[in-house]
Amino acid sequence: MLKVAHRGRIPPFIVMDVMRAANERESSRGDVIHLEVGQPSTGAPRGVVEAARRALGSHTLGYTDSLGIPALRDAIAAHYRDWYGVEVPVGRIAVTTGSSGGFVLSFLSAFDPGDRVATVAPGYPCYRNILGAFGIEPVILEGSPADRYQPTPALLDAAHGEAPLDGLIVASPSNPTGTVLGAEAFRAISDWCAARQVRFVSDEIYHGITYGEPAPTAAGIDPDAIVINSFSKYFSMTGWRLGWTIIPQDLVRAVECLAQNLFISPPTLSQHAAVAAFDCHDECEANLEVYRRNRALLLDGLPAVGFDRLAPADGAFYLYADIAGLTDDSREFCARMLNETGIATTPGVDFDPARGHAQMRISYCASTAAIETALERLARWRN
Repeated sequence: MLKVAHRGRIPPFIVMDVMRAANERESSRGDVIHLEVGQPSTGAPRGVVEAARRALGSHTLGYTDSLGIPALRDAIAAHYRDWYGVEVPVGRIAVTTGSSGGFVLSFLSAFDPGDRVATVAPGYPCYRNILGAFGIEPVILEGSPADRYQPTPALLDAAHGEAPLDGLIVASPSNPTGTVLGAEAFRAISDWCAARQVRFVSDEIYHGITYGEPAPTAAGIDPDAIVINSFSKYFSMTGWRLGWTIIPQDLVRAVECLAQNLFISPPTLSQHAAVAAFDCHDECEANLEVYRRNRALLLDGLPAVGFDRLAPADGAFYLYADIAGLTDDSREFCARMLNETGIATTPGVDFDPARGHAQMRISYCASTAAIETALERLARWRN
């Protein structure tokens, strides 16, 4: 038999398997409610779509600079001034093929095979899967409700004491729990990394989607941090496959060379359209109100149907449920829910291989009507 490279033998991103199963059911029965993926049902803002139409008529849509078109990099820098009061040099901004491209470029430029990079569980599975594909060791910090499922200096001390860490990935707001690190806790983690020369990677793709205090950005705290963001969530542009990364000065050329070779450039049409996204905040804020209503509906309705142990959802658009009282096999439970109710959700083993067998994630960025229907179906199913 021909060889299959070890780096390709990584675990699946289970939510994509769930989405495939949900799409297959939808094509035959048409009754699926998609609560499995973090994909806003609203689509891109109108201004973005109009800008894309103009670009189709006025641009050849060839390759761009590997780090992105100047107009978009300028707009991203202005976004940091307007939202955070932070000055980010345009030269440190890289437009990427989604946040996924940002992770690939960041991990390859900052870490070598054998390096140890910490991330908390439950957490986004692609961190550990991408790291593993590159020969970088993911170090899993077991988050707890007491710590709001976020890393703490104590957890980091324990991991660093076993063997030195080379990096830390933090997501605030978090996927899947939706928890947000406050400014003081966020700075304590950043300071911990800086004191030990541990590269701090801040995943900020859910910024703008919070229900209390806004999440702080590492761009205003640590010039050596890598900041990753995306147009997919707040701007509802998942399929446009566009994100950005704020790169430390010492990594700019490395990221540029990697981008040239791996991607050539980010999607050109998406770049021209995304310049308009920063003028569409009213529409995006209206979407946020939909998420807020959906969140309130689920927080009120889920306990009545047996989902009464939920992580504090400060941001993003997910509820993470402890379902130990209902099952010890979250994959089977979610598959049965899809089969019997048409509601697609994600088993917790995607986010926490060790403990996720008794956990699940519910996304609420669908329409409010879909959330209401889902609660009605769950009530019939559970009762």
